[in-house]
Amino acid sequence: TNTYGDNQHLISYYEEALAHPKIDGLVVGTRPDCMNDTLLEYFAQKAKTNYIMIEYGVESVHDKTLTFINRGHTFDTSCKTIYATANKGIHIGAHLILGLPFESHQMMMESAKTISKLPLDMLKLHQLQIVRETLMSQQYAQHPEWFTLFTLNNYIDLAIDFIEYLSPSIAIERFVSQSPKDLLIAPDWGIKNYEFTEKINKRIIERESYQGRFFQVK
Repeated sequence: TNTYGDNQHLISYYEEALAHPKIDGLVVGTRPDCMNDTLLEYFAQKAKTNYIMIEYGVESVHDKTLTFINRGHTFDTSCKTIYATANKGIHIGAHLILGLPFESHQMMMESAKTISKLPLDMLKLHQLQIVRETLMSQQYAQHPEWFTLFTLNNYIDLAIDFIEYLSPSIAIERFVSQSPKDLLIAPDWGIKNYEFTEKINKRIIERESYQGRFFQVK
């Protein structure tokens, strides 16, 4: 989390990066509960001369899910931080995980509708992954029925279902993530990100689908 710590200490790192002649801007990944007014004002000033994007790990729009995964913040916290960032004229990205325990297909479609209401420039989607030596890996071993781990083809269709409800104004920067193979328990699809993108684009054509197909402005 790249905004957690002493403000001046953090700013010294940002300044060091921006001082490099080959760096024109910053993309800073963090949590919505780890942003403060001082840093927002700093990024707002930098955004006048540099490209600045803040990526927030929202992960889910459902508070029951956030509580279950011990995320430590609510969706309301995400909303307030995202709006505060947008009000400063800073580009914003968000991360969401598809396939979290107890989230039904309908709930994930509601997530697309809900996230579309936020002033986001970009969204990264991630499939749920079970990683070794985590609490979730213990839960998976004890209660596998809590989890729906998708096959590659099922996840491709799920991602397309999701983006059909997503605002076409939000750029999708990623559909999948990859945990280190020696730490990954499941699902292990053995596929690179660019290979996944090729497959999902092919499936979108087959389905005659597109982002925002069912998106409604309200």
